Amino acid sequence: MNDKQIIELYRSGEHEKAFNGIVSAYSERLYWHIRRFVCSHDDANDLLQDIFIKIWAALPSFRGDAQLFTWLYRIATNEVLNHLRKLRFKALTSLESEASYLERKIDEDPYFDGNMLQRELHKAIRRLPHKQRIVFTLRYFDEMKYEDIAQITDTSVGALKASYHHAYNKIKEDLQKVLP
Repeated sequence: MNDKQIIELYRSGEHEKAFNGIVSAYSERLYWHIRRFVCSHDDANDLLQDIFIKIWAALPSFRGDAQLFTWLYRIATNEVLNHLRKLRFKALTSLESEASYLERKIDEDPYFDGNMLQRELHKAIRRLPHKQRIVFTLRYFDEMKYEDIAQITDTSVGALKASYHHAYNKIKEDLQKVLP
């Protein structure tokens, strides 16, 4: 089911079918989007459920000004950022920083099946400022166009390109330190 069909179902009053279409079409994509930020299968699953609850509650307010997928990603991204803010607050009251906590999550996650270079890539991404991390993740992993990322982040395309460039250079520098 594509976005247009989902929206038509919703507008025709078949809200539950439309929502099921969203869940079916976007569960995996949103899961991986979330997971790249929280570094944990369990945390990603919990957040995904919370995000679908938010989507269900917000669906009546979807006006169609944006594409459905950018609207969904915006909700997911905002929820992930809220989750990361809570982690930062917890880090302030403990001895472990948010970055250290997330890097440890990468190393401890039994579901992570990447090699050493992939682990280091994900750790380098964790060390980026939030805005650069979002732009890099959406562009590199989700292969989104800058125009779509601009809708999700409410940022200009020029600023996004600059953020991506800075993120790319920081990651490249970090990986050069660990490569033989």
